[in-house]
Amino acid sequence: MKAFVAGHEAVTAHDFAELSLGLDVELFAGSPGESRRDRRVRLAVAREALAELLEAGESDELVAGVAGLARSLLRGRAARCRKAVA
Repeated sequence: MKAFVAGHEAVTAHDFAELSLGLDVELFAGSPGESRRDRRVRLAVAREALAELLEAGESDELVAGVAGLARSLLRGRAARCRKAVA
């Protein structure tokens, strides 16, 4: 079975999260082999993005859910989040 979101095929759970929720999973979860400097920069950007999501989530239930998923990814709970978006 294929899943399409906004005309794009979601092949993986990451694709689905990114296309349907607008969540860049790699920004919050990281990627294998990233350097310390890259990780530091990514985390700084991810924290700013999370702060914006949390603020917007105060008045939007869907955004609040996306913020919760982003927070879990940022805390290193990627396996649990993959199940949530699968």
